[in-house]
Amino acid sequence: MILHNGLRLDANLKWLFTEIPFEQRFDAAAAAGFTAVEYASPYPFPAAALVRRLADAGLTQILVNSPTGEPGSPERLGYACLPGRAAEFRTGVELGLEYAVALGSSFLHLPAGIRPADISRDRAFAQYVANIAWAADQARGSGVRLLLEAQNKQDAPGFVLDDQAHAAAVVDAVDEDHVSLLFDVYHASIDEKDVVAALREFLPRTAHVQIADSPGRAEPGTGGIPWTDVFDTLTSGGYQGWIGCEYQPATSTETGLDWIKEQIR
Repeated sequence: MILHNGLRLDANLKWLFTEIPFEQRFDAAAAAGFTAVEYASPYPFPAAALVRRLADAGLTQILVNSPTGEPGSPERLGYACLPGRAAEFRTGVELGLEYAVALGSSFLHLPAGIRPADISRDRAFAQYVANIAWAADQARGSGVRLLLEAQNKQDAPGFVLDDQAHAAAVVDAVDEDHVSLLFDVYHASIDEKDVVAALREFLPRTAHVQIADSPGRAEPGTGGIPWTDVFDTLTSGGYQGWIGCEYQPATSTETGLDWIKEQIR
């Protein structure tokens, strides 16, 4: 979907159209007007089956995540910062790149992970940086850009990246053209003093944006984030990427798309 200001929205199929089975969400997204989708985990399905779903619905894949642990496990937000788990991180990156290339996905997001209570912050962060540098080597030449994201500490206590500046510092340290920020407006609105100022500051390093309102993580307009300012910052900053609709609809997916209809061309 393209808004009146030219910004492009894709549907996150983990969060939208959850009223129906995952395999049916591709057609539902296309019927709603989306031309692109993203979702965290393609791994329960053969890549070829997902390629067919995309092609049949006329959709483009934008993003997948590298594999994480089961919900509720210490690895639920990734292995990247976990000392002694580099082998699992590397296996996950290799699988993530395999899927991203097969699906034609522009991005592979590498969730940073939650620091174990018995591991120092410095040790976990050093492991994270070393793992991201290794992943950057593996992705070079693949056509897939790696994304790093800071998640808020209310939803993800112990997440190894403190804020946008911390994630940006890793992007700078790795210093590879195919490693960028994923700026999640919802997460940033909780951890940053001024989400619009943070977006403006880190937009040059940002290759992908995800949105949800706060509090509540529902569609824009249900919380307190100044969306007009957010979108104006993106357009004035020359942002050409996609914006992932990664929110839990307040009532239903269909009703939760009304805010888009008001801003569409």
